[in-house]
Amino acid sequence: MTQTDFSDLTFEQALAQLQKLVEELESGDGSLEESLARYEQGMKLAAYCNELLDKAELRVQELLPTGEEVPFSGPLDSRS
Repeated sequence: MTQTDFSDLTFEQALAQLQKLVEELESGDGSLEESLARYEQGMKLAAYCNELLDKAELRVQELLPTGEEVPFSGPLDSRS
């Protein structure tokens, strides 16, 4: 996988790909070159996910009447 344009991926899809890459790296399978390629891909996916999160945060701030930041009071792990 050497995709560099992730614009067609949703946040959830990008995060799932990132998790898969992390699992592959943690398994230790593959050559050094393959591991480096996975790492590079993972860093790009992480940056893309962060970009999407930043955009979502800006949208939420725009929806607030004063535009102020409001502390998050929900569960830290959204799966719980």
